[in-house]
Order: sequence, then C-alpha cells, then structure tokens
Amino acid sequence: MGFTSFSLLTLNLYLLIIFTAVNTPLYIAKRYLFAKKSTNAINLISGISMVGVMVGSAALIIILSVFNGLETVVLGLFDTMTPELVIVPAKGKTFDPDTKYFSSLKKNKAVFSYTEVLQENALLKYNQKQAVGMVKGVSLAYLKNSKLDSSIKEGHFILQDKNGYNAVIGSTLQSQLTVNTLDPFTEMEIFSPKKTIAVNTLNPTDDFVNKNIRVSGVFEVQQEFDNGIIVPLAFARELLGEEKNVSTIEINLQAGTDVDHFQEEVAEKLGKDFEVRNRAEQNQSLYHILNTEKWAVYIILTFILIIAIFNIIGSLTMLVIDKVKDIAILTSLGASKKLIKRIFLFEGMMITMSGCVLGLIIGLIFYFIQHKYGIIKMGEANLLMESYPIGLKWKDYILVFVTVGFFSFLASALSSNLSVKKIDQINQTI
Repeated sequence: MGFTSFSLLTLNLYLLIIFTAVNTPLYIAKRYLFAKKSTNAINLISGISMVGVMVGSAALIIILSVFNGLETVVLGLFDTMTPELVIVPAKGKTFDPDTKYFSSLKKNKAVFSYTEVLQENALLKYNQKQAVGMVKGVSLAYLKNSKLDSSIKEGHFILQDKNGYNAVIGSTLQSQLTVNTLDPFTEMEIFSPKKTIAVNTLNPTDDFVNKNIRVSGVFEVQQEFDNGIIVPLAFARELLGEEKNVSTIEINLQAGTDVDHFQEEVAEKLGKDFEVRNRAEQNQSLYHILNTEKWAVYIILTFILIIAIFNIIGSLTMLVIDKVKDIAILTSLGASKKLIKRIFLFEGMMITMSGCVLGLIIGLIFYFIQHKYGIIKMGEANLLMESYPIGLKWKDYILVFVTVGFFSFLASALSSNLSVKKIDQINQTI
C-alpha cells in the first residue's frame, strides 16, 4: 500500500515537472506578447511581422485556390470527350472484353455508362480532299453522356438512324475536308489497311478496306479531339477487321461515387495487364502544366513569406534588450538557458502563427465571397467565364500552415539562441 502511494506521488511529481517545464515559458511568452513594452518600436515591429505573415499567408492560399479553380475549369472542358475512368491494355493496342470480370463491371451499380471503344488512324476522303484522322468506334452507351450535344458545332450528334450508320467529326477535320453536314448525298470515304495484305495485286486499293458513312454533325472540344471522327462500334469493326477486341473501355460513374476509390478497386482486380486512368492521367501534359505553374507560384510566394517571417528576428532581439532585467531575475531564480530559449521561441511562434491563422481565415472568407459573387472579373474578352474560378482544397490550408510553422520555428529558434548567447555577461552586469 505504501509503495503504491509512493508510486502515485512520484508519477504526480513527474507530471507536475513536465507541465511546469512546458507551461512556464508559454505563460511568460504570452505575458510578453500582450504586455506593454518600454519601447513602442517593439510593438510596431511585432505588429509589422504579424501583418506581413498574415498578408503572405492570405495571398498564398488565395493564389492556390484560384489555381484549383482554373484546374477544375480547364479539365472540365475535357469532360465531354474524356470519361471519368478509362481501361487500357498495359501492352498491345487491343484486348478481349468478353471476360467474367468485365461483364460484372458493366453491371456494377456504381457505373453510369460502360462504353467499349475501338479506335485506329485511317485515311478519310470527302469529295476530292483527303486527311488522316483517328476513327473512334463507340458502343451505344457512349450516348449516355449528356454533355455531347453541348460540343456540337453543326448538325446533330447522331450515330445511327433509320437510314443506317452516321458519323460525327471534329472541327479540324471539317475544315481540312470542307465537309457539308447539310448535304445528304455526299458520304465520307474511310480507308483502313487490311490485316492480311493481298499478294501480287496490281490495284493498291485492294490492300485497304473502304467504307462509306454519312456525316451527321461536327463537334468542337480541343485540338487533340477535333482531329477525329466518331462512328458506331459495329461500323469500326467492319472497317478495322476486328471482330471482338476493343482498344479501351470508357467508364462514367454514378453521381456521388468516389472515383479514386473505384479506380483503385478496379486496378487491383485487373492486375498488371491493364492500366486504369482517371481524367488527370488521361490528360497528363495539361495536368502537368497546371501543376507546374501552381507550384512555381507557391515557391515564389513562399520566398516572400519567408522574408516576412524572418522579420521576427528583429522583433525578438529588441524584446530581449527590453527584458534584460527579467532574464537576469529568472536566471537568478534558477531558470536554465533552455527555459529562457523556450520563452522567446514561443513568443516568436505566437506572433507568426497568429498572422498565419488570420491569413488563412482571410483566404477562406475570400473564397466564399468570390465563389458566390465573383467579385474579381476576368474581362469582357473571356467567353468561358465572367469571373476568376476558385476551388477549395483543405490540403492547401494544411500546406500553408505547415510551411509557415516550419519557417517560423527556424526564425524563432535562431532568435532564442541569440537571446541567451551572452546570458552570463547579463548576470554579471545586473
């Protein structure tokens, strides 16, 4: 019983020591932060340091949020032709989709549309003009995409009617071939090399499969898509001589489905023979450009923020001069150099992190105002949007907070080391 009481007493004593070691410098630092200084310049410099960090943090979070908005808008332009997920073979151009897993995937309740795609480059001819374009054969599920009609520049997005197969071509191909969608009598000719080349043939056209198709409409999205032609999957199979294989499987999910989680699940089930790509991975070059610009701006603004943070060194140095007598009294009472360092370390951290928190709050307020009212306009010449887009990502807030915290710790630690560098001389003079 006595041993147990002694153990509890010892534990309580240890906890008290730990609490005192942490709480004492924090308490003194808090008093120094709000107490009146003998020199007003100290308050002024501390205020400037905090305001500088606040402005830098707010600017950093606002710029990152604007880039998030631009990323959403730009990638959103590809939503019409880019599915949420696409499955491609890791090796080769085509694969057989007639497997048990693909059949179950097609019936998955989370899947909104499951489109089989067969595509290959081919020679296109309209009247006397020729061009090479990507022929993309799609199954009927492709038409579930409600955004297709918004991409139509001329005609209608129709792939099959009572008269047979129809094609929809990109605006780049239309300008090259001068296709007239209102002409019902002129069809587009498509030539694709046969898989088995005829031997000793005198006619070169015998080496190609030649198919005709009517053009029902012209779409316009982006340059990389506008150089293609979309046809029914059955037509593409006849043209390319492919009876069952497909090039890709395009998947759009039901609203509210976690795309990343679904992607990981499908990739795990398919294994190394297939790649499952989301929209960002399908447009890697564009996504890379957007991220490069975003991180370049982040680095530049971080350097500016570092300058504002390191102003705290001057503020703490002047505070040390102002509190020479307090330091001497604390050391004479048994305070160690480590405790003195912690006081000024906490002081610097409180000044800079207060500015950081205020900056993040300002950035959050700006997000809600810009998102709701669009007060910052892009200009009359921009047809896509009236005001700058903005997007909220909590990872950016954590990134800014950690960035400010890290450099604040370095600046405060440097200042606290300077504050006790000549503590022995201070004790002798007081």
